[in-house]
Amino acid sequence: MNCCPPRKKSPMNFPMDFPIKIMGENRIEFEPQVVEIVRAHAPDWDCSAVEVRQSSGGKYLSVTVTIRAQSREQLDALYRALTGHPMVKVVL
Repeated sequence: MNCCPPRKKSPMNFPMDFPIKIMGENRIEFEPQVVEIVRAHAPDWDCSAVEVRQSSGGKYLSVTVTIRAQSREQLDALYRALTGHPMVKVVL
């Protein structure tokens, strides 16, 4: 008897381009630290494709990256690393 229900198949088909928006306080070291985390989890990522925007009040910064995700496990590990960083407020 199997005690666990079968896992549902993910609607995501890998590999796939996957955009991630990372938000935090507008500090000079925020973007380079985000880039370092992303590069560690997606070594083939093209770091020239980074979009950075300031909030209207200038207090926050958003960094949007698009990686070529190879698996759900890769995305989960990247999200854990980003959300665990003390400068990161939100990851979408």
